[in-house]
Amino acid sequence: MDNNESLLKNVQYLKGVGPRRFALLKRLGIQTIYDLLYYFPRDYQDRSNILNISNIPVNTVATVKGRVIDINSYYARSGKHVLEVYLNDNTGTVQGIWFNQPFLKKKFHVGDEFIFYGRVRFYKCLQIANPEFELITDDPLMNEGIVPIYPLTEYLTQALFRNLTKNAVDEYVGSVKEMLDEEFLAKRQLCSVTDALKNIHFPESLEHLKMARRRLSYDEFFLLEVAMALRRRGIKEGTGYAFKIGQNVESHILRLFPFSLTNGQKWVIGEIRDDMRSEKPMNRLLQGDVGSGKTAVAIYALLAAIANGFQTALMAPTEILAEQHYQTLLRYLSHARVKILLLTGGSPTAMRKENIGKINHGEIDLVVGTHALIMKDVKFKKLGLVVVDEQHKFGVIQRANLRMKGCRPDVLVMTATPIPRTLSLTIFGDLDISILNEIPPGRTPVETRLHSEKHLAEAYEFIRNELNQGRQAFVIYPLVKESEKLDLKSATEGAKKLQDIVFPKFKVGLLHGQMKQQDKDRIMKDFRERRYDILVSTIVIEVGIDVPNATIMVIEHAERFGLAQLHQLRGRIGRGPHKSYCLLFGNPRTPEARKRLQIMTQTNDGFRIAEEDLQIRGPGEFFGTRQHGLPELKIGDLIGDYPLLKLARDDAFSIVKNDGRLEQEKNRFIKETVIERFKGRLNLISIG
Repeated sequence: MDNNESLLKNVQYLKGVGPRRFALLKRLGIQTIYDLLYYFPRDYQDRSNILNISNIPVNTVATVKGRVIDINSYYARSGKHVLEVYLNDNTGTVQGIWFNQPFLKKKFHVGDEFIFYGRVRFYKCLQIANPEFELITDDPLMNEGIVPIYPLTEYLTQALFRNLTKNAVDEYVGSVKEMLDEEFLAKRQLCSVTDALKNIHFPESLEHLKMARRRLSYDEFFLLEVAMALRRRGIKEGTGYAFKIGQNVESHILRLFPFSLTNGQKWVIGEIRDDMRSEKPMNRLLQGDVGSGKTAVAIYALLAAIANGFQTALMAPTEILAEQHYQTLLRYLSHARVKILLLTGGSPTAMRKENIGKINHGEIDLVVGTHALIMKDVKFKKLGLVVVDEQHKFGVIQRANLRMKGCRPDVLVMTATPIPRTLSLTIFGDLDISILNEIPPGRTPVETRLHSEKHLAEAYEFIRNELNQGRQAFVIYPLVKESEKLDLKSATEGAKKLQDIVFPKFKVGLLHGQMKQQDKDRIMKDFRERRYDILVSTIVIEVGIDVPNATIMVIEHAERFGLAQLHQLRGRIGRGPHKSYCLLFGNPRTPEARKRLQIMTQTNDGFRIAEEDLQIRGPGEFFGTRQHGLPELKIGDLIGDYPLLKLARDDAFSIVKNDGRLEQEKNRFIKETVIERFKGRLNLISIG
């Protein structure tokens, strides 16, 4: 944000803003002049070429202008309220129609001149359903040319807001300081920031609007990437631990694996080994699709650090996953002299206190745990390496808190949720990235089928045949309205029906999020040891559960799950030598839901699924803004503007590489802007 005092003035200083309007603007997050200048339109209407009503093509989106000649307000037989407003421009008449909005009637009066905007159809007459509308004023700027449409709250009209914005642009836009020099702007074909702000609100032409949007999007990406570059520099700057990993250490580690590593695993281990040997702290993200062998890579890194006399930590998002990692590590390390401990929030107080003491005194080599690891009372004597599993379940601050348990320890974060390249550049732009996309030999792709309810009996027979061959099955129910009670009821009823009616000859278990940890652990252990043939569960088993004998994944109401969840759930099977099947039951009613389920039947490639998921949901929902801890993009489009994002990233990293603390005169305002933009998040970046 610009530090110019005039821009930081309360928006009440602006002509036309009193206490009541200030309260309305505050609802939109607008408190200063700067906030208003950077509150961008959500859409535009081109009113430079308004057609005569008689010439408007049907089934097109159009802007019409005319005088109100009639208003009808009534209740239909169905009980719906109907409001009809007729506009006439001397060439023809169009009807605007609204349902169940009787309060709108008072906004229209016969004789007033209005603009309607929306899709024109023909139903008894020319008609626009629920049009956007605006009373025509005497100000041509507001009613002609390319007119901005803003996202507003109740009691703020487009005309009023445009007038306020116009006042702000006219009086204050010249105060916005330029952070990029003229030579740089010319090189990147960017307009000035003042021209951009003028034309994003009141475009002179579509071409000017395009240039304005490009400049403001570039600025958003650039500042974000400068912050990432500074954070990366802050982590890499200074001295960490240079681990000694020779042939002897490596051969001892590899001897513990009861299998040969894939070429992909060997390559990634090489990248991690080079990082760990360097004095610069490792800060690496390991992306690997479900079942690609990330755990073996993590074990290599953990044991390499332990061989150098350091303590290590592995943090997982849930107790059930932490427990599974703990059991896996115990199996791998049964012949190694490594002291390993499990620390979770569910541990009894006395045991927790004893365990924390052992960690503090350096008696433990490897601590596996949940968020419990970042509690204030957990202290390490000599922490050298931190591994964070399913990192998207944690925020940037949580990762930083675990790192601060040691003196610049190496950090390896892992995810089985493949991340599209656009998000890799933004949310994880401070990390070096390794990718494991090779599936270990012997694993066959899971076959995914979509079933409707009418094929339920047929699907049950297929499952029965698998169970008769000694295989096992998961049956998953969704969260309903994010209510644990509804979720629990659904899973419980499903388990009862499957046990009593559908599969009476087989054992059905039930697992859900409201169970005590020891009960969850017992049920999962019983399922792994084949005391249950079928496990009914909620998404508590979404991540990391490993039961090689399970070959069937049934997902009920699959349309209620996101693509990433569906892919993770499918990843719970196909882990053994037998052919596996994912059966999706659902009744998708929206195009998005249908597309999700179709994609699941077409591919097992997690990276393609991630790209499709980003396209469907958009970047705002892909991980959830709470996780990455960075400001929302107001205008930049991570998908559509990828080339611009890449350009801004290259520029930002180049500037920080050449001026690590942004102390050169030409970079000082960039530094000030980043500090202001990331206010409250400075623990995420290091500026020096």
